[in-house]
Amino acid sequence: MLQDTITLQNQHKNFIKKVSESQIVYALKGDKGYAVSYSNDMEHEDGSPVQVVCFWSVEALAKSCIENEWEEYVVDSIPLNDFLENWCLGMNSDGIMTGTDFNNNLFGSEVEPIELILDIIEELKRIEKPLEFVKFENIEDLETQIREVLNS
Repeated sequence: MLQDTITLQNQHKNFIKKVSESQIVYALKGDKGYAVSYSNDMEHEDGSPVQVVCFWSVEALAKSCIENEWEEYVVDSIPLNDFLENWCLGMNSDGIMTGTDFNNNLFGSEVEPIELILDIIEELKRIEKPLEFVKFENIEDLETQIREVLNS
């Protein structure tokens, strides 16, 4: 179990590094929307499982998951700025988790979208990689507003 936890932490860190560098996130898209799984760790107050939308840092890893219930899906690339300001904020509002770099056994990290934004912001600052936004003045503005939401 500890090895699984360490593996997931390393996969998640790798996801953060790769998407921050490439500024692209990959998802699987089908006729009914994007690839979703259900949380192994979290459930809603009524006991129903929390949805997890799966994202990948590398196109090949996303492609490796096109099987079983996702066999009709195709890889879709999402610009990182769109992912942060629209996807993550929207999923946070909807009570949906993000899944990072799931493998074809649906083993991957489940992360609160707001925490994922902060992890990516931290990495972007560390590597000094600028990112332009539509809804925010800059990365600091996004971070400030996220922290205000967390503290309210």
